[in-house]
Amino acid sequence: MSQLRVRFAPSPTGYLHIGGARTALFNFLLARKEQGNFILRIEDTDVARSTQTSVDAILQAMDWLGLNYDEGPIYQSERFDLYRSKVQELVVAGKAYRCYCTPEELEQRREAAMKSGGKPKYDRTCLHRQDQPDDRPYAIRFLVPDGETAFVDRIKGTISFQNEELDDLIIQRSDGTPTYNFVVVIDDAEMGMTLVLRGDDHVNNTPRQILLYQALSYAVPEFAHVPMILGADKTRLSKRHGATSVMEYRVMGFLPEALVNYLARLGWSCGDEEIFSMEELIVKFDLDHVGRSAGVFNPEKLLWLNAHYIKTGDRQRLATLLKEYLGERGIETDGGPDLVGVVKSLQERSHTMVEMAEGAAFYFADKVDYLPEAVSKCCTPEAKAGYQTVLKHLSALDDFSHDAIAAAFNQAMSETGLKLGKLAPPVRVALNGTTTSPSVYEVLEVLGKERSLTRLRQGEALFAT
Repeated sequence: MSQLRVRFAPSPTGYLHIGGARTALFNFLLARKEQGNFILRIEDTDVARSTQTSVDAILQAMDWLGLNYDEGPIYQSERFDLYRSKVQELVVAGKAYRCYCTPEELEQRREAAMKSGGKPKYDRTCLHRQDQPDDRPYAIRFLVPDGETAFVDRIKGTISFQNEELDDLIIQRSDGTPTYNFVVVIDDAEMGMTLVLRGDDHVNNTPRQILLYQALSYAVPEFAHVPMILGADKTRLSKRHGATSVMEYRVMGFLPEALVNYLARLGWSCGDEEIFSMEELIVKFDLDHVGRSAGVFNPEKLLWLNAHYIKTGDRQRLATLLKEYLGERGIETDGGPDLVGVVKSLQERSHTMVEMAEGAAFYFADKVDYLPEAVSKCCTPEAKAGYQTVLKHLSALDDFSHDAIAAAFNQAMSETGLKLGKLAPPVRVALNGTTTSPSVYEVLEVLGKERSLTRLRQGEALFAT
């Protein structure tokens, strides 16, 4: 087994969004490819904003996407004693200090610094103060050393920062809770992470974290920062560009394999290939082909991929999913037409499972809802004789298979001299109430003889006299 250890560490302050899902996927693929370990850590130190609902939503989304983890979920909120001991370790070593400055004082200093042309960074007032009043609340700040901090990003290349540009960041708030940049270092080190792969909104955090690794005598892992995802207008992906929560895509009728395929290709390439199963991604994914520029989210491309996976999907599995989507619309399928047959009739024409469910609803209706314009267009007095001839030949069938149904229509066409384009439309209206549906032969076969004849006999009343 590889020594690679990677993690996905979401904050449970909301649902799992598209950017987070892609980061989780990239970590998962690397771990599986190199037979390493993929760890899920829930970063819930923000007690006020973290919720169990968000935790559950993250776990549900991970499960839906098929991103199974080897360790976890590990909760930061259960590790506060460790963090406090590490804070004290830095204080005792003179690498951190108490800060008694109030938010108002800090804001005044920032404004003054900016007015004088300086940088709005902490001026280390409390590092040099002689009085240490025990009765006042205080935060703990990390003392940033002089010099330069550089690292080799496995996606972006060498990145360096002058330490004088970095603030003495707060590592423990005045209420005693630790801050993100501090706890993430302790957790990644204590859990043995060898690579930290995350979004490039964390690039500016990395030098601060490297300095903390060094101050605590931890080995520094490798880093790789994935470019962000933009909307079509080249601004950061947000709600206005469409759904950003992973499980919203499930509600919209997308298949997890389509979203996984799309997210993998959003910023990573493998020649001109577009379609990848999870197994193929595990074999082919690497960081060398992750781009340095932001990926642009294209809903049409995702929809195209979803349609592909529906068209090529296992019908039994799709039937199980269709039952769920119909159930969510209050449509009971027990005792109705065979769901696999329903899927087969709609598979080629459905882009999402929602679209398939909408197209399938008429199969399970107790009463057909006829569109007036469809009736007036197709159920004319001139079409009635042909309709009745079709009904006669369908009624005589013992075998109600596709081929037998086609033969019955052929007999009706021969008998009436009418072409299928004249005979089929009123039959379709009687079966589903509209002028659009899968092939009439398919619809009849899926509905079965009894349901089909019942609807067709009821449909006789549609013809004007």
